Formats: sequence, C-alpha cells, structure tokens
Amino acid sequence: MSERFSDAPISRLVGFQVHPSECADGDPDAGKATVDIQCGPQHHNPMGRVHGGLVSALADAAMGIAFGRTLLSSEDFSTIEMKVSFIRPVREGVLSAEATVIQRGLRIGFVECQITNEKGKLVATASATCTVLAGG
Repeated sequence: MSERFSDAPISRLVGFQVHPSECADGDPDAGKATVDIQCGPQHHNPMGRVHGGLVSALADAAMGIAFGRTLLSSEDFSTIEMKVSFIRPVREGVLSAEATVIQRGLRIGFVECQITNEKGKLVATASATCTVLAGG
C-alpha cells in the first residue's frame, strides 16, 4: 500500500490534515482515506461561507489518497472525472472528508466521498473516476 500521496504539497499549503492509514498491506479496506480541514473566515466566498472550491479540493484530496493507497509502487494515477454535490453551506469549523474506493480495476477506478461537519451533518458528496498509469 502506498502512502506517498498522503503528503502532497497542496495539502500542506491549504492545511489539510490527512489521517494515517489503519489498513495493513493486502487489506480490502486499503482504499480508504479521511482528510480534515479547520475552516474559518480565510476560506469564505463573498457571501461569508466556505468556498465551494475548498470543499471540492478537500474531496479531491481524500479520494486521491484513497485511490493512491490501492496502487503498486510502480503505478501512478490521474483523475479523469469528478463530481461534487453541495448539500449545506458552512461558515466555520472542521470539515471531514471520508473517501472509499468503490471499484478498482486494472486501469480504471471509481471513488466516492462524503464530507461532514463537526456535528456529523452531510455537507457535500463527491465521486471521481481515476485511471491507473504505469511508471511511478
């Protein structure tokens, strides 16, 4: 299982906190990831709510890490499609993105993500299709 995707420069820049993997190599739950961010006024759009782009980036990070955890060291990947559905607005607090690989084939994979607030209320859902690339 690869953790090389857990420490991306964008995650450090934005302030994402990646939870370490709790899965052992070969574990069927290896395609999971949780990423958090503490949101505040610095993340607001002009309406005083957390910008949808940040929510999307959080989902993308969690799904990318989850998918990355399924790869061999000789493989890379690229997201070829992503969809985000916004459920409720957020002003501040911790957002948590939990991503799970739903299907991982030889070349294509599908990942889903749920983003919740501190109270466990659903803020957004996301899904992504990824393609596996040779050459790590």
